[in-house]
Amino acid sequence: MTSKWILVVLVFGLGVASVTRADRSRKPTLESLGDQVMCLCGCVATLNHCPHRDCATLAEIRPIIEKEIAEGKDETTILQDLAIRYGVQVLAAPPTKGFSLTAWILPSVGLLAGLSFVVVMVRRWRKPSPVAAAVPARPIDPKVLAAVEEEMKELNH
Repeated sequence: MTSKWILVVLVFGLGVASVTRADRSRKPTLESLGDQVMCLCGCVATLNHCPHRDCATLAEIRPIIEKEIAEGKDETTILQDLAIRYGVQVLAAPPTKGFSLTAWILPSVGLLAGLSFVVVMVRRWRKPSPVAAAVPARPIDPKVLAAVEEEMKELNH
């Protein structure tokens, strides 16, 4: 059963990688690339969502992107050029190769491990313990039962 889950995770990871690769092969626009490139001014946002009005990073990177679009480069090439110039931290999503592939696969593995843990725990909680099932219930003393019934009758009247 474990190898089945590993196969599911690998197929899911490869599916994410192929979708990402297919998205990057379309005709690039400043808008689409602005969502895939991080602003390096420290705001932790993409270029299209940088909250600073006079952002130096925005003013520096946008003309580079516009120039490379005008040269006819595709999105993948432009993103690679920016990663070479500014480092991998400029990419909003980690690359889908090498060690960075773990950033795509690990969340799925963690989710599956957590879900498996929850399923196992719920099954354990629902299953009666063998000690409780082995101990027979003691019969109630008839004197105590009669006293309780008498008290209940007094409370009702």
